[in-house]
Order: sequence, then C-alpha cells, then structure tokens
Amino acid sequence: MTSKPAETPPKIAPNYWKVFLTFARNSLVRDMTFRMNFFLQCISSVGWTLMNVGFYMIIFQYTNTIGEGSGWDRDKFFVFLATTWFINSLVQAFFMPNAEEFSELIRTGGLDFALLKPIDTQFLISFRRIDWSALSNFAAGLVILVAALYSLATREVNPMVPTLLSAVLYVVFIGCGVAIMYSLMISLSATSIWLGRNQTLYNFWFYITNFSRYPMEIYNRGWGTPLYGFFTFVVPVLLVVNVPARLLAKPIQPRTDWEIMLVVWAVAATLMSVLLSRWVFKKALLSYRSASS
Repeated sequence: MTSKPAETPPKIAPNYWKVFLTFARNSLVRDMTFRMNFFLQCISSVGWTLMNVGFYMIIFQYTNTIGEGSGWDRDKFFVFLATTWFINSLVQAFFMPNAEEFSELIRTGGLDFALLKPIDTQFLISFRRIDWSALSNFAAGLVILVAALYSLATREVNPMVPTLLSAVLYVVFIGCGVAIMYSLMISLSATSIWLGRNQTLYNFWFYITNFSRYPMEIYNRGWGTPLYGFFTFVVPVLLVVNVPARLLAKPIQPRTDWEIMLVVWAVAATLMSVLLSRWVFKKALLSYRSASS
C-alpha cells in the first residue's frame, strides 16, 4: 500500500499594502527615536526651500519670465517650483534611502536575505526604509503652490483658475514624474551588482534634478537643443516636472498638437521607464553572486 505524498501547503501571496504600511510605521518609529535630529532635518530641508524661493524672487526683480517668450512668469514658475518639490520630496523620502543602501547590501551579503524573503525583491529593496523628514519639502511645496495659484486667480490681467480636469491630470502626472525618477534611480542602483560598489548615486541625482528643475523651453535653443532632445526623448527627465506644471499653470485648452503629443509621450515614457528599470533590475539579479560564495 503506497502512501500519498505530502501535500505542499499553498503559497500565500503577501499583502503589499500591509507590508508597505509596516515599513512606514517602523521607519517613523526609528526617526522618532532621535526626535531632535528629525526636526533639525526638517528645518534644514525647509530652509533650503526658502532659500530657493528667495533666490527666484530676486531673479524676477530683473525679468518677467524664465526664458524669453516661454510664458513662465513669476506666479506660473512658482507652480513649476512647487511641482519640483513635490516630486523630489517623494523620491527622496521613499526611494533615495533604499537606493543608497543597496550597494551595502551587496557588499555585506544582506541581499542574500532579501532574496530569500517570500516577497518581490524589488519591492522589498525599494520600500523597506522611508525618510519621513524629506516630506517636509512636500509641505513647503504645498504652501508655495497655494500661494502661486491664489496669485494667478486674483491677478487683474488674465486671471487664471485651473479646471478640475487640469487638477486631476496634475496629480496623475506628478505620479508619472515620480515613476520616471524612481525608474532611473533603481536602474542606477542595480548597476551596483556589476560594479560591486556604486558611490555616484548622489552625483547622478544632483545632475538629473538640475536639468528637470527648469522649464524645457530654455533648452530648445542654440547649443541647448541636443540637451533638450536627449533629456526629453532618451532620458525623459524634462517631462518629470514640465508636463504636470504646464497642465496646471497653463491649461491644455487651447493647445497646439505638439503640446498634446508631449502629454501622450509622458505617459508612454513612464510606462517604458518602469518596464525598462524592471528588466535592468532582474537582469542584474541574475549576475548576483552571494557574498558567502
């Protein structure tokens, strides 16, 4: 009489939302363990934001727009600036700390334990730590945005009140911008598997955010044209802030065909960036050798 083989217990798919909330709670508890350090980091971030606002206030004392004929006057540019803080603060809060530690996980063998967990490795690597102090810039951006929109709505000449559609699309394309920045960051982090140690992350992040923090029109002239093309269609960082900001500060209607296509390209670029970064990450994991091997 043959005995029946033991049945393999069914695998239970992890609840990613609950896992994320657990990471968020643990990170907040860790940050609150050193409260003074947390508050000083928040003050430092907000101080940097205020210095940038002051800098551009000085700039607009000498010019009416950022870029000749671009249409980005002071109030509209501050909408642009607030959008920059929204996206950068989300990326720096949720992804930057984890991307920085990825190379250390590889060097010390910590990635071995991540690979053994019954959860998607990229999700675990991307969200296991959250820097809550970085979200102080999000709050500062919200104040800047409200002030800029109020000024636009109450100006005597050509007052502008965003439509509900513009507001909804603004939120959607902020999400697209975060996804593009995340894709670039996780792809760069994955190269640590091949390089052994990647210390260029902060430098790369600084260079990329510098290009994305200005209206794209200022690049589309003279020797800046190659940069305009490269950072719009190859590494699409110019779409990250420009598309949502112009949707809110410059409503779509009426729009040229080129501007409509820019919105479509932003959606396509987001999808391609996410898929490509996923491929790079998985390809890099295939080359990983355990620290104990």
